[in-house]
Amino acid sequence: MRLGVLLLPTDPWPQTVARARHLEALGYAHLWTYDHLSWRRYRNLPWHAALPWLTGLAGVTSRVRLGTMVTSPTFRHPVSLAKEAMTLDHVSDGRLTLGIGAGGTGFDATVLGEEVRTPRQRAARLTEFVEVLDGLLREPAYSHRGEHYTVEDARMVPGCVQRPRLPLAIAAAGPKTLALAARHADAWITYGEPDAADQSPAAIEAAVRKQAAILDERCAEIGRDPKTVDRIYLVGNTEERPLASVAAFEDFVGRYRALGFTDIVFHDPRPDDPVWTEDPAIADAIAERLIR
Repeated sequence: MRLGVLLLPTDPWPQTVARARHLEALGYAHLWTYDHLSWRRYRNLPWHAALPWLTGLAGVTSRVRLGTMVTSPTFRHPVSLAKEAMTLDHVSDGRLTLGIGAGGTGFDATVLGEEVRTPRQRAARLTEFVEVLDGLLREPAYSHRGEHYTVEDARMVPGCVQRPRLPLAIAAAGPKTLALAARHADAWITYGEPDAADQSPAAIEAAVRKQAAILDERCAEIGRDPKTVDRIYLVGNTEERPLASVAAFEDFVGRYRALGFTDIVFHDPRPDDPVWTEDPAIADAIAERLIR
């Protein structure tokens, strides 16, 4: 089981660099950040752009993988995103994973003056967004005409360091997006059913087990081995608090390993955050027990 940490892009840069280097030294496999223009309770607090922030981290780390959790079509176009991701793949020497999702209904959904889209509309837009990204990142020249995007002879030279392209990790919970993940994802991201009334450990595990079964079925339908899709669980805001102790986290990892997950990502605890209130030193204790 690979372990990763999600860092919010909100702290002063020297503090961010120190924390990222420390987590890399502890042996964590990957570091992630949210890709938003502003976000929830940090709406009026410092918040940096994800891709330049990750580019900075690429320059001050050497081993740990870096990723977006997740970028979306909400305020991005696939041509510019593909060019920036390709460049970051070079800057990081092939350490980038591009996490992608449908986008939500928060501040990012309306900041460009658009109406909030329905879940069906967001899933349809995501499907075309991923298909275009996949083509752009694989081909030196690419064109596309679809419902949401038009691309005229885009150039993607020299291409990605990672071949045939950098990995795509697709966040998916419903049948349509899970089918998209089966077709295009190198990794699948989930954090259960965030809008469900029951957020108990048993209910979340049941939801994730159902999602995983659908992903398996969609892979089988297209002749893909489901084991070729890595499975990333992002520890969400549920009733369970796996960072309460090393023992709690170890139990959590064991249960999700049994569900077929290859990676666990947790939010780096923050003393000033009302939700992620655990002691930041838990990351050291987890690494000492489960990584070293």
